Amino acid sequence: MGTATGYKPNVEIVSDPEGLARRSVELFVADAQKAIRAKGVFYVAISGGRTPKRFFQLLGEVRQIRPAGPGKNDSAGLPWEKIQLFWVDERYVLPDSPWSNYKLAADTFLTKVAIPAENIHRIPTTYSDFRAAARSYEETIRKVFELQENQTPVFDLIVLGMDIEGHTGSLFANSYAPFDKEDLACVVYALDERLNRITLTHPVLCAASHLAVLVSGKEKAGILKEVLTSEPDEVRFPIHTLWPVLDKISWLVDSAAAQLVRLR
Repeated sequence: MGTATGYKPNVEIVSDPEGLARRSVELFVADAQKAIRAKGVFYVAISGGRTPKRFFQLLGEVRQIRPAGPGKNDSAGLPWEKIQLFWVDERYVLPDSPWSNYKLAADTFLTKVAIPAENIHRIPTTYSDFRAAARSYEETIRKVFELQENQTPVFDLIVLGMDIEGHTGSLFANSYAPFDKEDLACVVYALDERLNRITLTHPVLCAASHLAVLVSGKEKAGILKEVLTSEPDEVRFPIHTLWPVLDKISWLVDSAAAQLVRLR
């Protein structure tokens, strides 16, 4: 199951959605502890959707999660004041909308952990001008990361999903977003029933130290096989924009989604 990059996808199969959520928490905790030990801060961006919901719930109950292995600190000791939380993408809806990725995080874990409000950097969705909202989010990223002009932020971890069409974040195949190399965040104008969105661009995703792609459910089995075995095609499958950094991606996949994937 090789690719044009010369790397093989790093796929970890877990038994079910609960196992996927628990493994995701372990990965989050491990990356957070590593970054905080090294530099005193953990920069992370999360996505929304159905798959990460249980992961978020467990993150809010992190004291009940066993550490991933010997020598790990208890995950309850996560210093949330040293965690800077961002979002990969957001539907252009009010923050209290049931479609809001921010609301999903707020309802599942943000109110249950000791993260300071100033460390929560949601994508703004109250501007009348979509582009102004994207620029505002980009300015927030530049300020928090203390970036110079033309610098790209390096997230310690970006948590992604993949839909049944092969996109990740809001890098939709029928939009300019997968090809935007100039901005850190851009507007995604919907051409169908989808809501307009703002998303991090693929250069930001590719710059991350580690990316985790969570895939769950039998309805994802066919697309997962196609994405992992096809030659990279960014037009057909926008998630292939990440193939230049395939070695930095951890695929966390439940058995239902992995039923057509053969690992060698």
